[in-house]
Amino acid sequence: MKFITDIMFWVSNGLLIPVIVGLIALFILSLLLLGGYLGVRQRQRVHAKKYAPIFDTIKYSGLKPLRETLEAADRATPFEKIALDLLQVAPAERNYLISSYELELEKRLSRPKILTKFGPILGLMGTLIPMGPALVALGTGDVASMAYNMQVAFATTVLGMFASGVGYFLLQALRAYNQRNLIWLDYINDSLNDQHDETPKA
Repeated sequence: MKFITDIMFWVSNGLLIPVIVGLIALFILSLLLLGGYLGVRQRQRVHAKKYAPIFDTIKYSGLKPLRETLEAADRATPFEKIALDLLQVAPAERNYLISSYELELEKRLSRPKILTKFGPILGLMGTLIPMGPALVALGTGDVASMAYNMQVAFATTVLGMFASGVGYFLLQALRAYNQRNLIWLDYINDSLNDQHDETPKA
């Protein structure tokens, strides 16, 4: 039994370096994504300022102002491309375009999801792995070794929680932007369907 537990102890200690490397990679990724979010936030503010008033008046003025704005934008963003396509394709294709756009938006959330899921996992592993050597050092009276291992444990915990916190924040913020765009696309689709239903049949 002792042989088995010794093997488990050696294996767990051997995982410490990969865990630390993974946490450093997540930390760097979180900083990069956080910096990129500032640009996304600014673009979304401009996007909302441009299109929100148009969608608020569609029920009064119809889709013509929206069509003119989208044509002037010349498919500058994925949303503008999909929205303009919705106004031009057959009714059977509109749901397909919206679903494809939704899948593409989910793919863009993969990195924040990685931070949210793997940050706590690696942080907990980085906390627990040094605790074994720290307890051994405590039993032998090696205070310096115990203090070092505890320092590693606390540092990995902080890195893991920081990465997870950034990932969760970005995930919620980006999903809010994506949800607004999807609501607008559904509104376009429903408005087109209403126009089709109201068209007199020969």
